[in-house]
Amino acid sequence: MSIDPTNSIAEILGEPARIGFDPASKNYQCPYIGQTCTKRSTASEYPYPVCTLKKRDGAPVCVCPKRFYEIDFLQEVVQHAWPGQKPVNPRIAREVQMKDFGNVDFVIADTADGKNIGQFLSVELQAIDITGSVRDAYDAILAGQMLDTKKSYGFNWKNVYKRYINQLISKGYYHHHWGTKIVAVIQDEVYNYVCNDADFMRTADISSQNVNIIFMSYRFEDNGAGGYKPVLDKVEGTHHSNLQNAVLYKSAPSRAEFCKKIAAALSR
Repeated sequence: MSIDPTNSIAEILGEPARIGFDPASKNYQCPYIGQTCTKRSTASEYPYPVCTLKKRDGAPVCVCPKRFYEIDFLQEVVQHAWPGQKPVNPRIAREVQMKDFGNVDFVIADTADGKNIGQFLSVELQAIDITGSVRDAYDAILAGQMLDTKKSYGFNWKNVYKRYINQLISKGYYHHHWGTKIVAVIQDEVYNYVCNDADFMRTADISSQNVNIIFMSYRFEDNGAGGYKPVLDKVEGTHHSNLQNAVLYKSAPSRAEFCKKIAAALSR
């Protein structure tokens, strides 16, 4: 049985995946960053420009944060998430780092006089990674071939907690003490997973002093040309302590289920 590899991969190099497409014909130029794609695979010396994959139901899930660069998401942060009066002279700092804090992707700072920093917002941009691989599907697309077998891969939802959400909690705590907020730009598929798995308190009143983490969730809509375009779906806020408690105190699995695991381990 032949398997269409585009059932797994939705977009390559910013274009709808199609059998026979070769990104080398476009010099691997990413349309969103205006330069060579930065993604790499250990299986090749060339860029690996897979932007978006498909869930089993066909829904697109972006696996590269640069995919959000199609839209001016930083302008939308100012428009929808800036606390209080809009900035007079907003400037963008990229990859701001500090010891014991880590780094943030962007900081939008209001420098009304051109020098001194007034209000600011930090912005974290996040896509999801996968378990398994779609390399065979990618190679089949480039070769203009079908797959012999369906390849197994999954979205690494658990890593969202392990890495991204835990970092947001820590950074939300720091921003609380700095009198400002941090904005998480994220796809709706990932945000909905977090909300369903850890039902934390959230509000549309992002100006509240009880909000120091703001989620800007984007859905991927059909762009009419076989691809997708990120469209702002929700803007919701929470406090780092709400998110921390929801993640930490999720419903525990039953004792009986854990005893089954113990018994299975003892029988090995």
